[in-house]
Amino acid sequence: MSPKKQKNKHNGISLRNIQVMLMVATILFSGAMFFSTFRLSASFRDLTAASEQQVQQRKAARELMDASDYLTEKVQRFAVTGKELFLEDYMQEALVAKRRHEALAIMRKTGGNATALEDLQAAMAASNELMQREYYAMRLVIEAKGLKDYPDELKKVVLSAADKQLTAEAKQQRAMKMVFDDNYYVQKNRVRQNMQASLDALEKAINTTNEKALSVMKERLVFTRIAVATSAAGVFFLVWLASHLGIHPILNAVERIKHDKMLPEAGTSEFRFLVRAYNRMYDNYKKSIERLNFKASHDELTGVYNRAGYDSLVESIDLSTTYMLLFDLDNFKSINDTYGHETGDAVLVKFVQALRHQFRPDDFICRIGGDEFVVFMQHASEKQEALIAAKIESINKELAVTDDGLPTASISVGIVHGSEDEKVEELFEKTDAAMYRAKQSGKSAYTFYRDKK
Repeated sequence: MSPKKQKNKHNGISLRNIQVMLMVATILFSGAMFFSTFRLSASFRDLTAASEQQVQQRKAARELMDASDYLTEKVQRFAVTGKELFLEDYMQEALVAKRRHEALAIMRKTGGNATALEDLQAAMAASNELMQREYYAMRLVIEAKGLKDYPDELKKVVLSAADKQLTAEAKQQRAMKMVFDDNYYVQKNRVRQNMQASLDALEKAINTTNEKALSVMKERLVFTRIAVATSAAGVFFLVWLASHLGIHPILNAVERIKHDKMLPEAGTSEFRFLVRAYNRMYDNYKKSIERLNFKASHDELTGVYNRAGYDSLVESIDLSTTYMLLFDLDNFKSINDTYGHETGDAVLVKFVQALRHQFRPDDFICRIGGDEFVVFMQHASEKQEALIAAKIESINKELAVTDDGLPTASISVGIVHGSEDEKVEELFEKTDAAMYRAKQSGKSAYTFYRDKK
């Protein structure tokens, strides 16, 4: 064997050659990584765009119901109080803001699901039908109060001969009945049912779109994982040769993890991929914590605030413009003993649904005991006793219905306005005292606290 061949045998494969091959492999793998992440980014952009469109469509569907509920609130307040402010607010929404029309326009503009759009249009039609009833009721109040300056749309409303002959007080009573009776809420529920059907259709279409998008992303993710695994082998070998290519970003990442922080995208492309994966897990972890916090402040059975949520709320509510209402289900122990706790729980859920039907999203509902609930009715600077009384009566009517197979139930309510006291503990005591007086009066009753001073 010649001296040259002997030397090559002892020296083996050149490290420089290995390094060159690894660098070439790394370049190829990095190109594959770039391609896979580019495809993933494209899929993510498509999914993000679709998600944004879906958010707009969901918001549009809910906006129509919110606007309808707003109109209901204003017409009911006008029917009870006869104050022109509520009439003006109603007409401002109906003729100027037009959120219901805007919701339909958004659905059409974003290319909403045809079935969802059809259901939303049906909800709009039902809402318009309900408006005719509300217009008639407002015209009755206008006649009862002798108002002279009111919108032309209401001047077009023609009262029946019988209604024209009513006294002013009877006209207002007739108006209140039209916007508080069962027929009104049947029409109202038709709006809600059509809106829910629209949301269901949207949800179905969204699930189909997301499943397709996720399927594409999974396929591309498999390719990305293969590229990551292969690239990682080359990178870690190069780290042995040149530690500065990977050690510093890793040490930096470790420090940020110790301090519970998101990781910055730095270092090699493979490491950047790992950072993005970690950040997604970190984001999911934070969201899980938020969900746990929600459970800690909300009642598991009814979904309303629990006692811990109540204690947190009272620290931030402006009590001076808030009604505190303390509800107690009459003879609830008897319902549990007679029908069982499952039926008792179902009655509680039904009661909470009735509360949600009558009170606004801005109002807070809290379960502070087994069958005791507190409602904070916010933004009530002026006294609204007639409106509250009507809401309570509607709740009792809803609890008296047995079509759902549940026994009848009733409530006793104590009510106090936050202006009666600055301390929430004393305000609660007054509400409790008012509720106790309602119980003593025969139950299925309500009592407003009156300061005896």
